[in-house]
Amino acid sequence: MSLEHPILKSFPYALDGVKTALKNEPNFRFHIAAGGVAIILGIVVGLSPLEFAVLAIAIGMVVTMELINTMLEALVDVVSPKFSKHAKIAKDVSAAAVLASAILSVAIGALLFIPKLLQ
Repeated sequence: MSLEHPILKSFPYALDGVKTALKNEPNFRFHIAAGGVAIILGIVVGLSPLEFAVLAIAIGMVVTMELINTMLEALVDVVSPKFSKHAKIAKDVSAAAVLASAILSVAIGALLFIPKLLQ
């Protein structure tokens, strides 16, 4: 695959998206930091490879949902610059999806870490 391949050319755009989210979205920064803390704690308590995989999926789910929420909010702002009941619903439900994934990830973290910390 040459460096001119369309797939390779798309990576800078994706990295720009991550940079934009890091710069402009405090919730994204929080989720990245929380994920980093969870990974460090996983190393400290000695999570197994399977447990790390589950942890990585949980972290990835929350980070992905936060990116999708950010994208949807920006898109709604462009399409509906004035207040709209439907735009509010879209933004609120998107934020709720992030919240649901974060709650699930906390539950997964508790299942992974509490038994190790109690030993």
